[in-house]
Amino acid sequence: MPSLSRRRFSQLVLTAPLALLAADAAQANLIDRLLTDAIVPRHDDELWVLVEDREASLTIYRGNRRLERFAPISLGRGGASTQRISGDRVTPLGEFRVNRFNRQSKFHIFIGLDYPTPTHARMALESGVYDQQDYDNYFVYYRRHGYPPQDTVLGGYIGIHGVGKGDPEIHQRFHWTEGCVAVTDVQVERLTSLIDIGTRVVIR
Repeated sequence: MPSLSRRRFSQLVLTAPLALLAADAAQANLIDRLLTDAIVPRHDDELWVLVEDREASLTIYRGNRRLERFAPISLGRGGASTQRISGDRVTPLGEFRVNRFNRQSKFHIFIGLDYPTPTHARMALESGVYDQQDYDNYFVYYRRHGYPPQDTVLGGYIGIHGVGKGDPEIHQRFHWTEGCVAVTDVQVERLTSLIDIGTRVVIR
């Protein structure tokens, strides 16, 4: 079987969701539809992460088997929503992939996610948050860099991180982040030991 180059992988990531979206003319919430399928493991041995807003929990799965569960966790001060705008402190719902690790973060360890995804960009276009030029620029940037732009109206720099220099008592009692998912430092260390670049993370 021929190997898949990084460039070809990026092309597949970008074009596959668009082909699916183009085939469906309905204006129902794209993220809600995506989340229906996202909680089903891709294969029996897939290691993936589920973050649940209502339960304030993060669960690590291997296929359908639960490995570990962290609770309570903290999300954005603005709650969680299918559509996020820069500065609103909302945690975006959706299906993401881990695309970076920062072990020198002020939050101990930062696990970056590929927000905003092509689906978020499509929703922004349909709702008028993006105009056509914004939408086109999103994909130009994504194709050039291999990850989505972080400084559009949709914001960016979303991930999972520890408490770090924050207040552990506040973490136990309130949602306090700017839109990220926060766990304790011990938990983020454990999570980092299990996952890798490309691990699927579902926030619902």
